[in-house]
Amino acid sequence: MMGGNMNKMMKQVQKMQQDMMKLQEELKGRTVESTAGGGVVKVVASGNNEIISIEIKPEAIDPEDVEMLQDLVLAAVNEALKKAQEMVSREMGKLTGGLNIPGLF
Repeated sequence: MMGGNMNKMMKQVQKMQQDMMKLQEELKGRTVESTAGGGVVKVVASGNNEIISIEIKPEAIDPEDVEMLQDLVLAAVNEALKKAQEMVSREMGKLTGGLNIPGLF
């Protein structure tokens, strides 16, 4: 009797693994966008935490204040990566039914 339940549970785990692998591949193609400085810096990141593009409008470039531009880029990159991680967590949570398995994603 116990073996039947264990087999059923193992099949469910295997299906969840397959679904998660499929979702991870799908998330690589999804993107999130973040801006800083009122939109003068825009960063796009993928669902696998890679920066896809950085756009800087000319009005953001002030040779007298390079640190401000660096701060804007850094803020936009960090926010884009945060959004990408939140997107992955949200989508994985849908798949796992809210199970919090450390190291899973």
